[in-house]
Amino acid sequence: MGQRVRETERKYEAGDGPGRPLTPPDLEGLPSVAGIRRLDPVLLDAVYYDTAGLALAAHRTTLRRRTGGEDAGWHLKLPTGEPDTRTEVRVPLGAADDAPPEELRTEVAALLRGRPLNPVVRLRTTRHRTLLLDAEGGALAEIAHDEVAAYVYAAAAYETGAYETGADETGAYETGADADAGADGPSWTETEVELMRGPPALLDAVEERLTAAGQRRSASRSKLARALGDRLAEPPAPPGTPATAGEVATGYLREQLTAILALDPLVRRDQEDAVHRMRVATRRARSALKSFRRELDRGATDPLGAELKWLAAVLGTERDREVLADRVDGLLAEADPALVTAAVRDRLRGLAADSHARSHAALVRVLNGTRYFALLDRLEALLVLPPFLVSAAAPAHEAATAAVGRDHLRLRRQIQAALALPPGDDRDIALHEARKSAKRARYCGEAAQPVLGKRAAAHTGRMKSVQQLLGEHQDSVMCRAALGRTAREARAAGEPTEAYTALIAAERARAAAVEAELPDVWRSADRDI
Repeated sequence: MGQRVRETERKYEAGDGPGRPLTPPDLEGLPSVAGIRRLDPVLLDAVYYDTAGLALAAHRTTLRRRTGGEDAGWHLKLPTGEPDTRTEVRVPLGAADDAPPEELRTEVAALLRGRPLNPVVRLRTTRHRTLLLDAEGGALAEIAHDEVAAYVYAAAAYETGAYETGADETGAYETGADADAGADGPSWTETEVELMRGPPALLDAVEERLTAAGQRRSASRSKLARALGDRLAEPPAPPGTPATAGEVATGYLREQLTAILALDPLVRRDQEDAVHRMRVATRRARSALKSFRRELDRGATDPLGAELKWLAAVLGTERDREVLADRVDGLLAEADPALVTAAVRDRLRGLAADSHARSHAALVRVLNGTRYFALLDRLEALLVLPPFLVSAAAPAHEAATAAVGRDHLRLRRQIQAALALPPGDDRDIALHEARKSAKRARYCGEAAQPVLGKRAAAHTGRMKSVQQLLGEHQDSVMCRAALGRTAREARAAGEPTEAYTALIAAERARAAAVEAELPDVWRSADRDI
């Protein structure tokens, strides 16, 4: 895997406009700085890769191959959601560097969606560096004065896939031939200040000195963005407080899409809890489509909801296996040792013993498939051009209150109906449906928080408590079903089944305890927002 580092930096340009000469700042007397070291200039040559539609740049992500300097190699820069800070994934240059490394392509697979990567911009930079040092000589920050020349690859070349492998047929761009780099682009000077070991306040102190020298924060978020100019559409500004019902719905949906895209590479890397979190984001998105049916055209949202349901089910296969494994371990720890023979233990552990590596590989195959990529495309398209109904223009406060109220009323009716049934399969099914409605009510409360504030947050907390209790009940039901199947298999093999009978009884007692607790929990949660 590539080396992952956090990069915190700010960019500046001359106060009277891009391309103007930069006046060096006064760096004496900066807090925490004991010394200054000026380094020899370095020449940096970087080729940036993207899709024909600039999918990476549109998500504030950059991928480059850079030579020169101390960190030559492939660099993938990812947004973190924090100001001035990104995650950089670094992979060294290898023997065959005619295409971006597969591990970096995997990191951005949810953005690429099968589209080829092509060189889009080449930047040649002369960098003059100054290190700000602590008393031991360690670098607190680096100030880089950059003289940049950009060469933009002809749009026709990369739109037709001529550079799909990362080089033209001569490979000349790797050797630095300007003729193969495309048309001359802009040139400019800028200052980068990168925090290394220093305190965050050092960035502010340096900025004061740069401002005094006539510099200002750069208008472009990156060198690549400046080079592309009007080819790159600026991403929409972060939404403020929703003003309309439609904005409540799309704001929450946008949060879930952002979460899915951020979690996708974590799922591919098999990071702990990533599958569960991505599944939750998928369910939240689907729930929002249901809760805001009066604002969004169901002709557009119902098919999308079906695809979100499919994705949640795919993600749920691995998650359900994990939940069952944990539950079986708990049962074995509490069971009568006299009943738990080696054969019983083997059968129970076999319930959830499917190879994790095999199930994860199957999940990754789905995430590399056209159906998943098409789902992401459709979700993005919905946010670009929302299928608003007339009621989407209603004031956000009133619409959010009404949506939360509708989902709460739905849950109330389902819980009352379930509790009116005698214990048994029908009640189990009814409580499972109530659990799904409790999730929907919880997620609707989350969506309403930007406009309803603490009222919606309190409602969300109450719905979460109901959902978790009903989730415990459903886990018990599913575990009992798995134990029943195992008991039948053991009986068919001529093995004793007393242990399974005892464990099923223990799970039934757990479910009964939840059912006994539910009326009090619901009375506490059943409040109008």
